[in-house]
Amino acid sequence: MTPKSRILLTALALLTSLTARVPVAASAQEDPATGRAAPGHGLSGCAFSLPYISGQGGYATYRIPAVVRTPRGTVLAFAEGRRDGMSDTGDIDVVVRRSTDGGCTWGPLTVVAAGHGDTRGNPAPVVDPRTGAVVVVTCGNSGKVTEKQLVRGEVPAELGRRVYVQRSRDDGRRFTPPVDITAQVKRPGWYWYATGPGHAVALTRGRHAGRLLVPANHSAATTAGTGRERRYHGGHALYSDDGGRTWHLGFTQTTHDGVLNTNETTAAQLTDGRLYFNARDQYGSAPGNRLDTYSSDGGTRLDRPYAVQPTLNDVPVVQGSVLQLSGPHAPLLFSAPSVPTARRALALWSSTNAGRTFTRLLTLSDRPAAYSDLVQLGHATVGVLYETGTTQAYDTLEFRRLSLT
Repeated sequence: MTPKSRILLTALALLTSLTARVPVAASAQEDPATGRAAPGHGLSGCAFSLPYISGQGGYATYRIPAVVRTPRGTVLAFAEGRRDGMSDTGDIDVVVRRSTDGGCTWGPLTVVAAGHGDTRGNPAPVVDPRTGAVVVVTCGNSGKVTEKQLVRGEVPAELGRRVYVQRSRDDGRRFTPPVDITAQVKRPGWYWYATGPGHAVALTRGRHAGRLLVPANHSAATTAGTGRERRYHGGHALYSDDGGRTWHLGFTQTTHDGVLNTNETTAAQLTDGRLYFNARDQYGSAPGNRLDTYSSDGGTRLDRPYAVQPTLNDVPVVQGSVLQLSGPHAPLLFSAPSVPTARRALALWSSTNAGRTFTRLLTLSDRPAAYSDLVQLGHATVGVLYETGTTQAYDTLEFRRLSLT
């Protein structure tokens, strides 16, 4: 059997297993008081759980999921806890819940970064492969300004976007106070700044093994092309080679013609060692809403400019997540809503050719859905933490477990 045949059979087996074993209307079997799922859904332990329910735990809304698994097997589900509503600015904390049974049940909510009336968000967690420490990079700004004001550069520097790093050495139970790394990773003239959102990447192969890399985006102004000042969104990366103690800027997107507007970005290290970046196109004029590119030098430079990923044209303007499964012929997964004109029907796509093309595997539900993040739980299980609900996408953060056997 050729390697290509094995890859195709793996993808078919994955599709068959997921379609047969994942319930569509799983939320009906949840206990909304505890967020626990009933066992017995074709997986060991559970198929789903609700770590965050809006209106509970002192927060009006939970948004912006990010999830990692520690070397001890603990699943850490990060989110923004928004105290006053669904607004992207205001009194917002970064919070986390821990699960020691693969995402079936969750411990108490812990505040990782408190806003104290200001905005703290965009958690981008990653596990340091050399020490096992959990490193999380976040952003923040004054709670008195709006995202539109920040993007347009209408905010004084002292109220604008800042970048922070924290770490946990006790399996996600406690995190160090935030350390401001803005001067290391934000260029003068950048207005908006956002990490991820979603998990960051720990490089495990190649000459940059051990590097922690966070995909990010920013806004700035340019006069290129027309001679008139125009605001744009651009992509970049930041990385650390010493476990998160010091940080550096990696690649910075150099094309700003308004055709492609690189926004919220997710990344994965492919089996050949390259980095794959997949980003939201923030209302660019090119067809489609997903962009991608590669880096062969650990995120310092891009192999080519961002370009439209046409096999993901079903995805609306929204954040998505990528995850490279382990194994020599393992697929690259992508999660996002699957209705081009609406945030609903979260789906899972697979690529067996390192992100050149994607094929949809299944739709988890036809309910409203928005942001998501993927994590590998074990040899045969993947988890997805995503925004969903019955009437709107921001009622809950649901954790779905998917069998790969």
